[in-house]
Amino acid sequence: MNWIELTATVFGIIAVWLVVRRHIWCWPTGLIQVTLYVWIFYQAKLYSDMILHVIYIFLLAYGWYHWLHGGKNNAELSVTTLRRRSVFGWIALTAGGTLAWGFFMQRFTDASVPYIDAFTTVASLVAQWLTARKKLESWHFWLVVDVVAIGVYWYKGLYITTGLYVVFLFLATLGLLEWRKAILKPVV
Repeated sequence: MNWIELTATVFGIIAVWLVVRRHIWCWPTGLIQVTLYVWIFYQAKLYSDMILHVIYIFLLAYGWYHWLHGGKNNAELSVTTLRRRSVFGWIALTAGGTLAWGFFMQRFTDASVPYIDAFTTVASLVAQWLTARKKLESWHFWLVVDVVAIGVYWYKGLYITTGLYVVFLFLATLGLLEWRKAILKPVV
């Protein structure tokens, strides 16, 4: 058992649980997790995931700030939804980005599963951006990413990380339900 992977797993579970609860400490906790996963994915030759986690560092810093000050009059941000047209735009961006990044990774690296790795990378970036914007639909993207990631990490022998993504799948389902309640709850 790899202690770095185990530590990252624990911080990942805590971070996503805090996102589900819409608690601001999700961001610094997530920073610890993603920093550790940069090293884990480098070792596993999952370069797209490694690059993703480097980008996460910046997105987590943005999300932390935006959740605190992105609402009306610089107040805390509320959960909202995307317009239908925007949803289709994000899906198209994910598909196009997956094809482009997968081609690049297949052609220029020794990536193990370039297109699947590219999908989890691009879809995760979309999901993380939407999470930072507190959009309900972020959870739909996370659900799909989690299902695909479970298969990839199992295939690569990252069994602790596979378990983490099983937990993430459960938490994403819970997050979708909790954030939906937050939208339906009247503001007092």
